[in-house]
Amino acid sequence: MNGRDLVRSVKSVGSRQGLRTVRSAWRRSRADARALPSRGPERARVPGPVVGAEPGQGGGVVRFARSELSVRVAVGGAVFWGWDGAEPLPSYALPGPAPDADPRAVLEPDKDGGWQVVSERLTVAVSRHGAVELRTPGGVVLRRELPPRWWEPVAGGPARWVQRSEVPADARFFGLGGRAGGPRLRDGVYGLWNTDPGGRFGPDDDPLYVTMPVQLVVSDAGTHLAFHDNSWAGRVTLREGEEGAGSGHDRPGMSEVRMDGGPLRCWVVAGTPARVLQGWTALTGAPALPPSWALGPQHARWGFGSGREVRRIVSGYRERGLPLSVLHLDIDHYDAHRVFTVDQERFPGLPGLAEELRGDGVRLVSIVDPAVPATPGNAVFDGGTAVGVSGAFVRDARGRIVRGEVWPGECVYPDFTDPRVREWWGGLYGERLAQGFSGVWHDMNEPVSFAAFGDPTLPRSARHSLEGRGGDHREAHNVYGLAMARAGYEGLRRLRPDERPFLFSRSGWAGMQRYGGTWSGDVSTGWPGLRASLALVLGLGLCGVPYSGPDVGGFDGSPSPEMYLRWFQLGAYLPLFRTHSAIDAGRREPWEFGPRVLDAAREVLRERERLRPYWVTLAELARLTGAPYARPLWWGAPGDRALRECEDAFLLGDALLVAPVLGPGVGERAVRLPPGRWYDTVTGAVYEGPGQVVVEAPLSRVPVLARAGSVIPVRGADGGLELEVWAPAEGRGGGGSVVRDAGDGREPAVVERYTTRLAGGRVVVERDGEEGLVDCPVRVRGGERAQR
Repeated sequence: MNGRDLVRSVKSVGSRQGLRTVRSAWRRSRADARALPSRGPERARVPGPVVGAEPGQGGGVVRFARSELSVRVAVGGAVFWGWDGAEPLPSYALPGPAPDADPRAVLEPDKDGGWQVVSERLTVAVSRHGAVELRTPGGVVLRRELPPRWWEPVAGGPARWVQRSEVPADARFFGLGGRAGGPRLRDGVYGLWNTDPGGRFGPDDDPLYVTMPVQLVVSDAGTHLAFHDNSWAGRVTLREGEEGAGSGHDRPGMSEVRMDGGPLRCWVVAGTPARVLQGWTALTGAPALPPSWALGPQHARWGFGSGREVRRIVSGYRERGLPLSVLHLDIDHYDAHRVFTVDQERFPGLPGLAEELRGDGVRLVSIVDPAVPATPGNAVFDGGTAVGVSGAFVRDARGRIVRGEVWPGECVYPDFTDPRVREWWGGLYGERLAQGFSGVWHDMNEPVSFAAFGDPTLPRSARHSLEGRGGDHREAHNVYGLAMARAGYEGLRRLRPDERPFLFSRSGWAGMQRYGGTWSGDVSTGWPGLRASLALVLGLGLCGVPYSGPDVGGFDGSPSPEMYLRWFQLGAYLPLFRTHSAIDAGRREPWEFGPRVLDAAREVLRERERLRPYWVTLAELARLTGAPYARPLWWGAPGDRALRECEDAFLLGDALLVAPVLGPGVGERAVRLPPGRWYDTVTGAVYEGPGQVVVEAPLSRVPVLARAGSVIPVRGADGGLELEVWAPAEGRGGGGSVVRDAGDGREPAVVERYTTRLAGGRVVVERDGEEGLVDCPVRVRGGERAQR
């Protein structure tokens, strides 16, 4: 049992902190019992029959006997609808004003007494009893929302509601944030309440740190994303459909969203997967662009213990020829776990250490937790009490500061839903920068208050500003991490306006990509945890969060050399590549697992660095288009049902297919190929897709295949930019995009587009249609020498 489990377990009541934990849980339960009385008798309500409609800009309002529905098509094609007066704003998912309505979309009568709004990409049909159908321009139904149902307390209070939806029988569900059992979401119930699972988790654990009511649905009819913009606690029940055999009828797939309160409103974006993600990020904000150094290998451990150990680790990487870009310091570098402090005995002269490491090409990144020790005399606590009229910290329904139990002991929590608190908190990051840190990672920000039993979070009755609207933790909980990320990101931008901030957060919500990325959290060491790592990254990418990665090796326990290496090889092809482990999980440096693992780790690290220009390009394209770096195999061929079932391989951008090894004793593995010709990047073997092939997967590497015709920017032997071109098939062209690394500032990206073709048996590479514009070395693989 590690320390994190200890303070969450009932067994800890014998310790001093354990007793405080029990007392904190008791206070939370008492506060909720006082401020959140029983709902009592409830009255059920459905919309009833239609009674009229009022056309408006981009759509209009359809009125029913007991409710009304607002439908609006936005410029760009996204569709919004809201019941009972719900509007797009206020919303934590949207970065600013709601998108303008499309003036071409008009509400008009439909058959059987219903109404419809016809737009360029979707037709929204509203039945006379309140069902909402989304149809393609050809009339194919993508999604059908059945009439919703509300339960309203007779004595007053927030109404809970349920929205059931039908999708085509062949549809597959993805998304809902970070789900360890994904990326394809099977039949089951998925919680919508950001949760610390307590030290470790595996594929069967749900919910986890990042939950989002964001569904991406892929079917033969098309791809669409549905977002129920509501941050309250809830759950989503999914059931895949079944196609009838012979003369049998199809059974449609089903989604049921239940919320404990808040507005019933929804956004839908439809099209190809690339268009859907572009529309989604246009709605919720472009992903923050990480500094280029954050695309390199990173190393962390809970328990480095001293500056001397940090130097030893960095020297170990350098002496063994292992690239390293970033080293992370966990809570053990703080003074008594107090945020924005340094233990001067164990980490003396930290700014000097940071400067020394930066000279060696290694940046320092600091953990930041939201919990502040409730101790007068503590600078952060005293500063928080002076913010505004009532201070910076979350209060209960009686106006008293809420206290919980976290690593420093009894703590209070900043209310990041208050703009004044965000500004104050963001200013505190100046201390981190002064200590020499180049970035931060947010932890424990679901937020967590240790619990001997029940939900390890704040009282649901705790009061929050919610941008001045006021409300309680039932609405604020899921956006707490998102608002903290905003505070940190905006603070870093103010403090270092000429540098791109580096921030990633354990918890968040829809739109969190605007402020950085996330990571797996405390994934359990084991082969199931390795598989869950890939599921989390792919699922988050389909929710608009392209920059993420796992704790390589798993957080707890001791991986075998084989498992560690396979995890390391997977991590090297994921956006955030970071080893990390618990304080009692032992050392996780590659040389700790023997010479065979060390040699293989060195090779994949060098390949990661060789591909650094490709990673820079993927990061810029994610910011411009919303396309995730790591994509499911069906990304370019969503109509291929076999690809929709494949969960053990992924595309890295458009050019590479990575087939990680997710189990023990594997020397070769089957790979499902998308359409086109594919080259094994090591053996040069050629495969034709679509279809399934068997490829070599020795312990020394995982299979990586390159798409024929691709142009991949890589780092040449001299360190400069080089174009690696994989020969196109006869009669087929290819290409790729390149964004050159302009440093870590805010220079606008320049996207260079290249094409490839065969002409007279030679590979011709052109930029923007002109051969003469190619100004860097070109190396052709899988074919003859290039002609420029």
